[in-house]
Amino acid sequence: MISSDGIFSGLAVKDLDAARTFYSDVLGVTVGDEMGNLTLDIGGGKKIFVYGKPDHVAANYTVLNFPVHDIDAAVGELEGKGVEMIHYEGFGQDEHGVARPPAGSGGGPDIAWFTDPSGNILSVLSGPDD
Repeated sequence: MISSDGIFSGLAVKDLDAARTFYSDVLGVTVGDEMGNLTLDIGGGKKIFVYGKPDHVAANYTVLNFPVHDIDAAVGELEGKGVEMIHYEGFGQDEHGVARPPAGSGGGPDIAWFTDPSGNILSVLSGPDD
């Protein structure tokens, strides 16, 4: 029977060196090495396995979400490091790409999207304290 113990997720990238630099230096994630690939430490002893795939084609949906305490500060820091936020038609995003559903609408958290060097879509979203 399959057990949930030890479950981990994987993520493909075109260039492991570019991914290491982006996830470590830009996002501040602890990046490790495993079997010639990378791991992203996501806390609680859990990791995401990042493997190189030269013919990688990015998905057209969000593959990783980063909860933050202050979305405006997080987006400002990312923009300061040269990260461009994605602006989607019809999401009512502000000039920094943050979508803010009306309070009490049940529309979810404030969220902003961007990509890693391989085109994988990532997001920062307001956490419970934001």
